Amino acid sequence: MRIAMFEPEIAGNVGAVLRLGACMGAAVDLIEPLGFVWDDRRVRRAAMDYIDHVAVTRHAGFAVFRASLGDSRLVLFTTKTTHSAYDFAFRADDVLLFGKESAGVPDTVVEASHAQVRLPMRPAVRSLNVATSAAIALAEAQRQTGTLPG
Repeated sequence: MRIAMFEPEIAGNVGAVLRLGACMGAAVDLIEPLGFVWDDRRVRRAAMDYIDHVAVTRHAGFAVFRASLGDSRLVLFTTKTTHSAYDFAFRADDVLLFGKESAGVPDTVVEASHAQVRLPMRPAVRSLNVATSAAIALAEAQRQTGTLPG
């Protein structure tokens, strides 16, 4: 299973997702452009010493990333659907995609995804932090597919 971040803007969020990937055994794909310099100390601070335990691939745009999918499904997490992630049947080779913090993803990315799901939350709030969303989503996908570590 892989976590993909579409044009992430906040170094600390990327660092947190890298740490998540290291702990849970999920590779992380970063789709450029990034909203920060890659060697930003905030990435390393958030990822801590876990950064050496995660496979990270940077892609020079969505088309390059999409070409790397092979037979894997692209599952987009978005607030713009009613399909709950808890009612979705994940597969072990799914790629879980999260949009940029300020704007999500463009329609072309939505159209390229195989499925769109949301994490249910109270209607009075807009959205979860992207790293928090990735953690909840990955844990549910791994639980369903029997791939939780340890």
